[in-house]
Amino acid sequence: MTASAQVWPYLPFITADPELAKLIEGVIRRQTRCILADTYANAFMPDLASREPLSWSKADKTEMKPGVGERKWEVDSLCYPVRLAHEYWRITHDTKPFGAEWVRAMHATLETFKAQQRKTSRGPYHFQRQAFSPYDTLSGDGYGNPARPIGLIHSGFRPSDDACIYPFLIPSNFFAVVALNQLADIFSAELSDKSFARECQDLAHEVRAAIDTHGKARHAKHNSIYAYEVDGFGNQLFIDDANAPSLLSLPYFGSCAADDATYLNTRAFVLSEDNPYFFRGRAGEGVGGPHVGLNMIWPLGIIMRALTSRDDREILSCVKMLKTTHAGTGFMHESFDRNDSLKFTRSWFAWANTLFGELVLKIHSERPQLLRRVV
Repeated sequence: MTASAQVWPYLPFITADPELAKLIEGVIRRQTRCILADTYANAFMPDLASREPLSWSKADKTEMKPGVGERKWEVDSLCYPVRLAHEYWRITHDTKPFGAEWVRAMHATLETFKAQQRKTSRGPYHFQRQAFSPYDTLSGDGYGNPARPIGLIHSGFRPSDDACIYPFLIPSNFFAVVALNQLADIFSAELSDKSFARECQDLAHEVRAAIDTHGKARHAKHNSIYAYEVDGFGNQLFIDDANAPSLLSLPYFGSCAADDATYLNTRAFVLSEDNPYFFRGRAGEGVGGPHVGLNMIWPLGIIMRALTSRDDREILSCVKMLKTTHAGTGFMHESFDRNDSLKFTRSWFAWANTLFGELVLKIHSERPQLLRRVV
């Protein structure tokens, strides 16, 4: 639910702006209703009673429900609302959004995560679409490629809406660990439900242990790194995708420390040509992904590189690239050609624009001298 990401940079200002706080509270309440409508959906219609999905979803073979626009199951879709709610609560100490509906939605979130561990069955979710791209549908009768039950949570799709190759998407499982611990924090400290808090903590510990056991890989050049996807049978995918959560973004989401040794090895891999979706050309360099094809750099990836960097030169280089690749529009795009930024996809991409704003605010707060060096 990218709506959470799009309002995230406004959170530091809500204590000084009651109307802004109401907006964030409204987003939390709206997302609560969306989760209760369908925990497996990745897009919703303005009217949650509508039975008319998005045009490209009408023929999908899945259990479509009222109000659902598209039903591509992504683990991160349930993590973003928790992250937003927790940060709102941490800043304001306001519990008004956490009524009976929100509690039910969070129980549904936990139940969905557990169901998608698929310990005893494939679970209720399946999805198939007649499509030109294999990334737009799930194999295995709509359940995805096989995976061994090892404690990780299956994701049908990546944050990019592309189908996973191996069902255990490591960045999203990391995000689930963070979200589960945040839920435990709220339910223990504020809602006096220590039993549910323990359930969340137990699952967080299980998933994190499984990441440590199965999510790490030995790369021929970069030593111990995190794989992007695994299947529990020993198969591991060595890529990263610009859409977040990604391997590059792990510290941004609080999944690991920025100086964690395995993360630093992973970062070196992601930002090298050993990552099949890292592109370098005359216009710039950065991470892309399969969603729009080869040689297309995503500003999201450049922004996340800067947000997770501790190096002034690297941050400055990223900001300069972002300034010179918006094709004269003044806005961040979905992607641009590595050799020609005038060739771009999506003239308006709210997520990238918001994340860029977050980056500027972060630099202004922590490294204001860098902004004066951007020419």
